[in-house]
Amino acid sequence: MFYPMFWIWPLLLLGGLVLPGVQHVSGIIIYTEKEVEAANGTNVKLKCTFSSNHPVSAKSVTVSWNFRALNSNSDESVFYYQEQPYPPMEGRFKGRAVWSGDIMRKDVSITLHEVPPTFNGTFTCQVRNLPDVHGSSGELTLRVVNKVSLSELSILAAAVGGACGVILILLSIFMVVRFCRRKNVESDPEMQVREDEWKDPTVW
Repeated sequence: MFYPMFWIWPLLLLGGLVLPGVQHVSGIIIYTEKEVEAANGTNVKLKCTFSSNHPVSAKSVTVSWNFRALNSNSDESVFYYQEQPYPPMEGRFKGRAVWSGDIMRKDVSITLHEVPPTFNGTFTCQVRNLPDVHGSSGELTLRVVNKVSLSELSILAAAVGGACGVILILLSIFMVVRFCRRKNVESDPEMQVREDEWKDPTVW
């Protein structure tokens, strides 16, 4: 009769220790694209949004954007936000990184202007919303290319569309020529006789 109660008390005690910890666990979740491609010299928006278990306000959120170039082990500051945007005052991103986000919409995106090949690398988006300061960073890879590549599906669609267009043009030309020739035959009796003679193999 007392044996089951012997196991219940340790379980209740363990639950009392664990459950409060679970209830207080919080963390920020970052959402970014895995890879972004931009043509050399164009502007590109690096999108980053987040979710938090605590209310968001302009004063509670801090944002840090960092950059790691290809074949490099060191990070470089790109942008910082705390109550207001703080663009970089030196380095490769000076005058190139601008704020494109909206804190109240949990959007902390930035835009890079006239990207050069030296911007090839990994960009990290880090967000803190006090007292919610735990969570992983969002990472995206930027590829700066001479020309934005088209997907295989887009190329195939363009090829099929072009072929269909050529066929329609040729068919239209054929129908126009045939229509004009018929009109000329109907308006010229002599040509009508020649047309009949051409169709009749018994006429020499």
